[in-house]
Amino acid sequence: MTIRTKQKIYGDVSIIFILAMLSAFPPLSIDLYLPALPQVMEVLQTNQTMVNLSLSLFMVFFAVGILIWGPVSEKYGRKPILLIGLCLYVLGSAGCALAATAEQLILARVFQAFGGGAAGAVATAMVKDMFSGRRRESVLAIVMAMVVVAPVVAPVIGAIILKYMSWRAIFWVLAGIGSLSILLSLLLTETLETRYTGSVINSLGRLGVVLKNPGFSTLLVIFSMVPLPLMAFIAASSFIYIQGFGMTEEIYSYYFGFNALGALVGPILYMRISRWFSAGNIIAAGFGLLAVCGVVLEAQGSVSPVIFALTMVTSTVALSMMRPPTANLLLSQQEGDTGSAASLINFTAMFMGSVGMFLISLESGSLIASIGLMQIIVGTVCGIFWLIVRGRSFIRQPA
Repeated sequence: MTIRTKQKIYGDVSIIFILAMLSAFPPLSIDLYLPALPQVMEVLQTNQTMVNLSLSLFMVFFAVGILIWGPVSEKYGRKPILLIGLCLYVLGSAGCALAATAEQLILARVFQAFGGGAAGAVATAMVKDMFSGRRRESVLAIVMAMVVVAPVVAPVIGAIILKYMSWRAIFWVLAGIGSLSILLSLLLTETLETRYTGSVINSLGRLGVVLKNPGFSTLLVIFSMVPLPLMAFIAASSFIYIQGFGMTEEIYSYYFGFNALGALVGPILYMRISRWFSAGNIIAAGFGLLAVCGVVLEAQGSVSPVIFALTMVTSTVALSMMRPPTANLLLSQQEGDTGSAASLINFTAMFMGSVGMFLISLESGSLIASIGLMQIIVGTVCGIFWLIVRGRSFIRQPA
């Protein structure tokens, strides 16, 4: 019986649901916490820069975890690595809940992030293990659409928790989610058919082998920039809406949830319009729309929360619409070393997202104008480079 046949025991729907939950760890770990940022800053008697470090460093070490766990899963298998990482995530979440200072919170977030990175790396690798061609692209779109339910619901749940309990309860909830993920992961069948027989050090060295692939590395540089403006918005959103526009934590959560709906619409929209337009043209249109939204934010974003929200949700649709075809295109560049390729894809996305969070934390002027500038730069520069390389012979088209 093949691995693919074994997976039929649970059915594609069940497998996709579990993969979506594993892929949702970054938005869950970040967005559930967002409404509490001003409260954390007050309770721990710290500043905005330190609080944002608990976000940006989470992104950095989640990315580092992805980079390490992916290649190691090629040697030891997807399932064992996943379970080890999830256990570290649960312990880190408990540490966050018990933190007495900003420094302790940041340190616990680092452990939480590193463990959670296993979920990000393994989920993407398992999609490549189990699916191919148009089916893989469809699964990626479904997983990404399901994942964005997390940022839609998470801020609202976070705001409700804050009405009755302290911010520490949020991390106990994350510890519970991690524990549930461990139980669900036990149902998964190992998807790696052939394990790497070299040493752990050599398995990590496969990252370099993948990077030597010109098609993969070129596209990786272009597509890894996409999350930068979106993650900058996520880090600054509570300060923009609560402090800038004077909203309550609950109203802010609704605005943030509205923006997250754009991430839900994007993959669904892609699957519909890809029947008539090529993936390459859709990616180019996404970059163009992002740049236009940046111009609107620069000119009118600070006028009202409605204008800001509508512009941001449009840019979020553009970004999320590009995620299925760009991920599928990157995975198609590499035949073997799936874990390493998946790690590099998720690592660069998370790392550049953390850069966006860090840059916005340094901004002392207009947060909205800064986000708009990031959108203009990423949309214009990456869009131009994509148009230059998309037809080159070293770019391998998906089967």
